[in-house]
Amino acid sequence: MSSSVQTPPRSNILGVGINILNPAKAVDLFFEAAHTPGHTGYVTVTGVHGVIESQDDPELKRIHNRSFVSTPDGIPMVWVSRWQGFSGIEQTCGPDFMPRVVARSVKNGERHFIWGGGPGVVDTLQEKLEQRHPGVQIVGKISPPFRPLNEQEELELVAQIRATKPHFFWVGLSTPKQERFMAAFLDKYRDQLTFVDQGFTMFGVGAAFDFQAGIVDECPTWLRGSGMEWFYRMCKDPKRLASRYLKNNPRFLGGILLQQSGLKNFPRLGA
Repeated sequence: MSSSVQTPPRSNILGVGINILNPAKAVDLFFEAAHTPGHTGYVTVTGVHGVIESQDDPELKRIHNRSFVSTPDGIPMVWVSRWQGFSGIEQTCGPDFMPRVVARSVKNGERHFIWGGGPGVVDTLQEKLEQRHPGVQIVGKISPPFRPLNEQEELELVAQIRATKPHFFWVGLSTPKQERFMAAFLDKYRDQLTFVDQGFTMFGVGAAFDFQAGIVDECPTWLRGSGMEWFYRMCKDPKRLASRYLKNNPRFLGGILLQQSGLKNFPRLGA
């Protein structure tokens, strides 16, 4: 991560640093980065799944901890951070801050690039965003292959970014695929993605593409902040999510009990 933008402190959740943010503060920070010459960085939207994946993968933990920002995606991140003495933190997930960033960008013309999703998702997403936010500048959209990019494809993407100069580069893949992509891509091509007159930030927002495109229903407003959003999502897609939640949730709870009781240390690798 390369930036002169001051970021909020982080709590330590099983060795993953989570910035003390709320959606409004996050949006302000992202626009500050957009207008900071030479800023480059990536944002991870980190919840229980990302934290647990990091327990078995030290490099993924480093990726989270080397991010420009890691937002608290899910109420457990908020609860644990508050238990650690931090205040002012609220759930800050991609479907919350992405539309806020897009709406605010209309006024001053900040540019967006959308990259990810399944076939046709970026087309639908662009259409929906332009309908909701007339005047939004979406300067690029790509549905990438379901495999790592080869070098030629990476160079073509770099060329498109340099030609369009987006302030906000939205990545709609799954965790941890999107985190690995952003970190590796920026590490490899940072010099070519550093602009002297603006900032460039990548955001791994996962399912926010499907939510914003209207392909998948979001969790009802009345259920958000309850800690039960996971149950709603599991019921909507049990085949894909049941095994994840039934494995991750008990493991997360057990780890937090060990950490908060002082029985086990979880160092923040890469911090």
